[in-house]
Amino acid sequence: MKTLKFKLYQHKRNRFLKRSINAAGVIYNHCIALHRRYYRMWGKHLNCAKLQAHIAKLRNRFEFWQSVGSQAVQDICQRIDQAYKLFFKHKKKGVRPPGFKKVKKYKSFTLKQAGYKFLGGNRVKIGSRVYQYWNSRDIEGKVKTLTIKRTPLGELFLVVVVHSAGEPEIKFTTGKIAGFDFGLKTFLTCSDGSKIESPQFFKQSLNAIKIANRHHSRKLKGSSNRERGRKNLVRAHEDITNSRTDWFWKLAHELTDRFDLLCFETLNLKGMKRLWGRKVSDLALRDFLNILEWVARKKGKQVVYIDQWYPSSKTCSCCGHVLESLDLSVREWRCPSCQSVNGRDENAARNIQTVGASTIGLGDVRLAMPAIAI
Repeated sequence: MKTLKFKLYQHKRNRFLKRSINAAGVIYNHCIALHRRYYRMWGKHLNCAKLQAHIAKLRNRFEFWQSVGSQAVQDICQRIDQAYKLFFKHKKKGVRPPGFKKVKKYKSFTLKQAGYKFLGGNRVKIGSRVYQYWNSRDIEGKVKTLTIKRTPLGELFLVVVVHSAGEPEIKFTTGKIAGFDFGLKTFLTCSDGSKIESPQFFKQSLNAIKIANRHHSRKLKGSSNRERGRKNLVRAHEDITNSRTDWFWKLAHELTDRFDLLCFETLNLKGMKRLWGRKVSDLALRDFLNILEWVARKKGKQVVYIDQWYPSSKTCSCCGHVLESLDLSVREWRCPSCQSVNGRDENAARNIQTVGASTIGLGDVRLAMPAIAI
């Protein structure tokens, strides 16, 4: 599956799509209310098929609801049902049930087999109206779903999920393997000794965010100036997101050009956010890994993850000796077995490379014992 994103041209007919998104938000909130009422009365989870049949009857009564396609309504019911199933399955882990959403902030609706048609070029027919979009790339393969998404600025995007013909086989072109250790001071430390520093885009733009936020909060609620201030604040955040995403794509292409196998450690990013907060969110490692996996799959490279509990920092990369404990403040330590001095991040990156290679059968985790002179 591939996901393609296209921006719609600004046009006055786009108000019909925005009206449909608002109607989808109303239907979503009504479904949430029905779920809560049903559980309060009967103590059971509302069946998805029953909910879809009930909403189909209500949709014939309300003209406003008919602006949303029938398949989009079914998709709303299915997503709510899936969210409740995840809640009942993982509620002990802190997963919360789906809640109500503001209609003005509701983002999208999804069409599956019907309700849209690509007319060639840069035109698409949604419902009974034809819209134009920025055709930045060709749509190759069978279109599975079409999502109309609204941003906080009011811009509309087409998110197209396409079933591609086939996945490329793993092809090694450089024959190089690398392990990478993620850190707060250094974004990535490579096993070959190189380091990649993060620009920390949010930290750089923090003053601009503060100024935009201050201007927005000082405006009268409901006024045009407050709406203008809100859009300026949204633009400031979007600039940060776009800059970070652009840097991630360039870095992903650079790493996949240098290496064929890229090894990373599985991290508990939610736990790290509770400890270090904004710094971890600004680095956005998970977003980078998603982009890296996409680029690697396209180029025929491979991304491997090792076990979260492997002691990569406490294990000596020269002899394999494992320390009992290693404080986070210790950035360099001497191995008591082979007397080699190991930098914390560089040593972890080399261990991640060794374990990652053994995971796919290219090497062995166990290292040979060093020779001792007598």
